[in-house]
Amino acid sequence: MLGRLAIFLAYQLEGSKAFKRWKRIFHNLVENPRSRMRPYFDLFMMVLVTLSVFLYIYEVKHGIDTFGRYFELFAVSLFVCEYLVRLWLCDDSHKTIIEHYEKTEFLDLRFRLWPALRQILLCKWRYATTPFAIIDLLAILPAYQSLPILRVFILLRLFKLLRYAHSINEFIRVLSEKRFELYTLAFFLGFVTFASSTAMYVFEGEVNGGQIKDFSDAVYWSFVTLFTVGYGDITPQTPEGRGITFLLVVSGVGLVAFLTSLLITAFAEKMDELRESRVYAEVEKLKDVILVCGYGRMGQVVVKKLLEDKVHFVIIDRDRERVALAKKRGFLVIMGDASSNEILVKLGIRDRVTTVLSLTGDDVHNVYITLTAHHLNPKLNIISRANKPESARKLEQAGADHVIQPFEIVGLTVAEYVGQPVAFEAVYGMASGDRHFRIEAVLVREGSILDEAQISEIRFEKKRLILFGIIGAAHESRNGLSGYSLRSRFFYFNPAGDFRLHANDILVVFGHEYSINHFKETADKGRLKLSRKTA
Repeated sequence: MLGRLAIFLAYQLEGSKAFKRWKRIFHNLVENPRSRMRPYFDLFMMVLVTLSVFLYIYEVKHGIDTFGRYFELFAVSLFVCEYLVRLWLCDDSHKTIIEHYEKTEFLDLRFRLWPALRQILLCKWRYATTPFAIIDLLAILPAYQSLPILRVFILLRLFKLLRYAHSINEFIRVLSEKRFELYTLAFFLGFVTFASSTAMYVFEGEVNGGQIKDFSDAVYWSFVTLFTVGYGDITPQTPEGRGITFLLVVSGVGLVAFLTSLLITAFAEKMDELRESRVYAEVEKLKDVILVCGYGRMGQVVVKKLLEDKVHFVIIDRDRERVALAKKRGFLVIMGDASSNEILVKLGIRDRVTTVLSLTGDDVHNVYITLTAHHLNPKLNIISRANKPESARKLEQAGADHVIQPFEIVGLTVAEYVGQPVAFEAVYGMASGDRHFRIEAVLVREGSILDEAQISEIRFEKKRLILFGIIGAAHESRNGLSGYSLRSRFFYFNPAGDFRLHANDILVVFGHEYSINHFKETADKGRLKLSRKTA
């Protein structure tokens, strides 16, 4: 009977959207380090723990009042709820029951509830015996006023801060990776302490007027001397004791030096990883991110332009010197291979990233970057650099939406400059934006005021803008105007006034940055005024 009921409830929970939604909410709140809610929860719990400890300190001299009792009840209630939620989240109990039931059905055996319950309880017990779970449990014990001795456990609530303070967690993780060295150091410390304590007790314990009365005094003296503290409350009286002190001080200096070098080495090895973790955390707060893969000469020019346009971007490069240069300039940068699935997924290529710029000087690497990015998110806008003409086709096949050939562009630019230097200077000045004039692409959003509007209705001259043309969808002719093919789109140069815009068209305009920004802002918010002709 109980088995059937457990199976029924397990399948009900498995099919319940509300149950999964609430479990996901609680998981993001207390467990998921990349959740937006988690930092607020951690901060709230840190404040609560700190206040409860301060309240305990205040009670030592002043006693507890009504506010203190209610606050303690509130804090302990939250601690209990947190403990139960974490115990609930540590596994999926209903899935364990379903797994056992389906296994017995497949093998044509009788389902027994106890094996499934034993596995569930074992999983809960493994969680309950973890250090953080034990600290959570001990933080609840002081609530029982009938056992005053348990009130001392309230100080253990300070250890709960280790769970919420990510910097302390990183410190513990770094130390855990040096377990072998730390165990060796601890063994050496124990051996030296025991040997020196024994020797000191033998030589100083029977001396008349000596300060070492028992073995615990010898151990205390060894610790104080070994760590070069030297309070002076216990001093050796015999030549043998002074000799041991000399050897112990030398050992203590070596011990402290070894421990210091161990910690410095551990953090030096992990410093880059800790910095990258901060970059990933910053990227999680952004939307519409552009990935700049390669911070060479071309990448630096692109980044300068992105900075002027005030868009969010992250740089990925394998060269340590270029990464250091980007960090010096205050940019978000990751040192690594931009074709790595792990790095791209961490940066949110499936949701936060909108464009990938593959600008390295290695065509093979650019192909790998393009392939990986396109595989992880086929909807990405991928712009790749081709250093060799034969690489352009390969990059398009790999998934690049646009391929830039810098050497070909430079060659054409030089040819134009030789033929028409004055015109070239003018065009270059516009393109570089040295005097705050620039060429900009404005997207016609579906349902916006520009959607289905005619060019004559926009009146660009009133807005101090010049329209170069329209990049539209793949229609060979619109309004009788032929377009210049741009792969999957067409460019209509200097369209007539009766040219009608459609959703997802792109206006290519030239003007001062103030005019362009005002035009884009008013168009997006629907405040753009059009000169509609009335019948």
